[in-house]
Amino acid sequence: MLLTILLQAVASEAIGKIGIALGAAIAALAAGYGIGKIGSSATESIARQPEAGGDIRSSMIIVAAMIEGAALFAIIVCLLALFV
Repeated sequence: MLLTILLQAVASEAIGKIGIALGAAIAALAAGYGIGKIGSSATESIARQPEAGGDIRSSMIIVAAMIEGAALFAIIVCLLALFV
């Protein structure tokens, strides 16, 4: 009986750690996809209107920084959940 309870506790903790690692991986992949999508859209926009290149580039950098900040926050939360 006690062994069954201990095994269930260990198994649920391992599943939780797998979930945390999966959450951090999804956050990193989503951020990479989002920044790539922004880069491709900005490149297409600059190709269509070269005179607006500076404005598009600065907007792209700001949005990419926001996405990167949100992804970093998500990864930090996952790491805190893993070690706390």
